[in-house]
Order: sequence, then C-alpha cells, then structure tokens
Amino acid sequence: MAKKKKSKKLKITQVKSIIGQKFDQKRTIEALGLRRMHHSVIKEDTPQIRGMIFKTKHLLSVEEID
Repeated sequence: MAKKKKSKKLKITQVKSIIGQKFDQKRTIEALGLRRMHHSVIKEDTPQIRGMIFKTKHLLSVEEID
C-alpha cells in the first residue's frame, strides 16, 4: 500500500484590526474565517490559502503545524 502524504496545516491568527483597511482585504479576512482580533483558525496549506495570507500578511500571524 502506498503511504498517504500528511498535509501540513497553518494556524492563522489575526493580530491587527481590519478597521481602515481596504474592502477586499476585509473580505479576505472574513473568507479565512477570522472574526475578531486574536482569533485563530487552522487551515490546510494550499496555494489558495497562501494567496489569501499574502494579501493580508500585515494583519496576520502564521505558523505551520503538523
């Protein structure tokens, strides 16, 4: 049997407020599932999620977990 490669996960935490940010950045934060300051979510490490993180990197803290 072939071993299934375990995908990495990312812990994404909002560390800065979205007040005063551009509308598309606010929508991206909401799409990630973040609701408020210091709220964290765990997402699969995919190119789509990485793009969302890149767009709002000044508002987030990201760490890789297994």
